[in-house]
Amino acid sequence: MQCLDNLLLNTDSYKASHWLQYPPGTDATFFYVESRGGVHDRTVFFGLQAILKEYLAKPVTHADIDEARDLFAAHGEPFNEAGWRYIVDTHGGLLPIRIRAVPEGTVVPTHQALVTIESTDPQAYWVPSYLETLLLRLWYPVTVATISWHAKQTIRQFLERTSDDPEGQLPFKLHDFGARGVSSTESAAFGGAAHLVNFLGTDTVSGLLLARRYYHEPMAGYSIPAAEHSTITSWGREHEVDAYRNMLTQFGKPGAIVAVVSDSYDIFHAIREHWGKTLRDEVIASGATLVVRPDSGDPVDVVHQCVSMLDEAFGHTVNGKGYKVLNHVRVIQGDGINPTSIRAILERITSYGYATDNLAFGMGGALLQRLDRDTQKFALKCSAARIDGEWIDVYKDPVTDKGKSSKRGRMTLVRHREYGHFKTVPVPPEAASLEEAVKPMGFDDAMVTVWEDGRIVNDWTFAQVRALANAARL
Repeated sequence: MQCLDNLLLNTDSYKASHWLQYPPGTDATFFYVESRGGVHDRTVFFGLQAILKEYLAKPVTHADIDEARDLFAAHGEPFNEAGWRYIVDTHGGLLPIRIRAVPEGTVVPTHQALVTIESTDPQAYWVPSYLETLLLRLWYPVTVATISWHAKQTIRQFLERTSDDPEGQLPFKLHDFGARGVSSTESAAFGGAAHLVNFLGTDTVSGLLLARRYYHEPMAGYSIPAAEHSTITSWGREHEVDAYRNMLTQFGKPGAIVAVVSDSYDIFHAIREHWGKTLRDEVIASGATLVVRPDSGDPVDVVHQCVSMLDEAFGHTVNGKGYKVLNHVRVIQGDGINPTSIRAILERITSYGYATDNLAFGMGGALLQRLDRDTQKFALKCSAARIDGEWIDVYKDPVTDKGKSSKRGRMTLVRHREYGHFKTVPVPPEAASLEEAVKPMGFDDAMVTVWEDGRIVNDWTFAQVRALANAARL
């Protein structure tokens, strides 16, 4: 929205007054971002590059300052007009900050620094704090990527046990159905792209556009023709079988995959009579793979019944690991899907001898919407300030909640060269720059400078992000 394009207004109201609140003599500040725990014990880092390119690459203008000055005056907050004019006049409107981070796609345990933000101009020491509201929204793509990645590990475990081709099957086993359940196009874009770090299946078009615009990926995901209830029920209940036949006629080509929601009335009747008898030979003759979609009831029970009934109608082969793989047909479950139900469904069908190959999942609200900043307890905090030429530690340590204690001092993240584990370590005062941060014995710096003074320094491709995330295992 054009009226929301002003970076100076992309903040919390009280941030406008914070330049007056630092101690006299302050000329530099240092902040960091971390996940302080949460549902999962590690997170998949993703989304910072898109935020930086979208919001910080455009220079601030005097017109932006005029608008912000007038709004904050009416709103009741002081505003650092002189400070912002200085940034426009001296830096061309590009913010004098340095941002370091782990490469996107890196899987990092919680309680470790993921990003550091520091000022680079003594006259603009207050800028990192002003950006907290914007930059902390990083929690959203990181949390979506994390949920998706953990679901991927669950599916991978079952595929490795029951499939002859686990890595070939895995990329399309969890499809993003979440676009309609989020609050904005921007959320769909960030969340949809975050899921695509781990999988190739999506119906969230906005996610494709974000990956293309900010990560150089021409096509990040794929979909197939699929029916919705309206395209089935508009034929009328008495012509349900004709609706199904039309799907085969339109899309049932050799090698194609076509998904048909089949529970608008009675999923079991649809499988037993329509798919299993009336249309059985047409399904086989089409050369396509029919994916039947149930959309109601208890997911574990319904999926198991559907797989069993399709087995009765179409038969199966037994793969090299001794599990049954249905002929010509598959099942996709998109209702009630979350990480817990995925595991429960897979435990049920594999316990009855069916390979994970037979199933795919669609995830909507639990993927893109049923989460918040506290899912992984994300925080952006100041950890150091330079006052009268000396760096001091800045931290909070509330007696009422030790879980909200923050880190102290300038820091970086290092990774053990041999064992791969991460550790947040202090940057010694004698270091000329964060690039020269101390490397403990056997460790390498796990952070790189990604943004400096309004320009990107390291520009990740989506393929690089995916490779890092896929290489990590539970």
